Amino acid sequence: MTLKHPDYQCPICQTSLTLKDKVFCCGNNHSFDLAKEGYVNLLPVQLKQSKQPGDNKAMVNARRAFLEKGYYQPLVSKLASLLAQYKKDQGNILDAGCGEGYYTHQLAQTKANIYGVDIAKEAIKKAAKKYKDNHFCVATLSHLPFADQTFNALVSVYAPILEAEFTRVLAFDGILITVTPAKNHLHALKEKIYINAQQHDENKSPISHLTLLHQEQLSYEMELSSGDDILNLLSMTPFAFKASEQVKKELAQLEQFNCQADFMIRTYQKSR
Repeated sequence: MTLKHPDYQCPICQTSLTLKDKVFCCGNNHSFDLAKEGYVNLLPVQLKQSKQPGDNKAMVNARRAFLEKGYYQPLVSKLASLLAQYKKDQGNILDAGCGEGYYTHQLAQTKANIYGVDIAKEAIKKAAKKYKDNHFCVATLSHLPFADQTFNALVSVYAPILEAEFTRVLAFDGILITVTPAKNHLHALKEKIYINAQQHDENKSPISHLTLLHQEQLSYEMELSSGDDILNLLSMTPFAFKASEQVKKELAQLEQFNCQADFMIRTYQKSR
């Protein structure tokens, strides 16, 4: 696939960016270098909430190691199926909170231009280095560096869902697919960490103005085949910070661990 020139917007003044000699520039002379890996950092310091926001290098490496074992491949297949069903004219697709690009590159279609955005520089660097047929940038989801109505479809997998900003960059009739935890997602792992592990609240949705087209639950049993896989999965979860060193040691020594993947998938549309 021939990679189309990316349509980025200056995160400072919201005017169009033009790429020349590996530098993105706007009409007001704000400039952003194209990194050697092929991504651009569109997160100005005034939009950062910490020195290094998002996942660190160790977390990014653990995420890639786990996902590349194929444990979440049924989810990827379902996302691709929904895009094919609800948005046959693919156009531009955004993976909002793309991490290291595992979902992004697999959603690519011959007629689609795929963009991945994440606030974690380490994640975007890793994504851009491996997946050359996608556009990747460092940015915050609350201030996406794109013009209004840029995307025909937007996918959010376990990332913050910001309806107003997502709606702004979605074209009319464009779709938003969100993936959030269903009630039993990774419950067996949570039980290793919490005395009274609670189920996820699968009814909570931050979307109120887009039209819900479809909702379904994807649930299946995962058989993790090594202690490394278990620890890599743990590092992808919010409750990793609650796990004691003793619990981590015990998990690392396991040769097999069964754990349920339980996803709530919702497809919305932006009406005219």
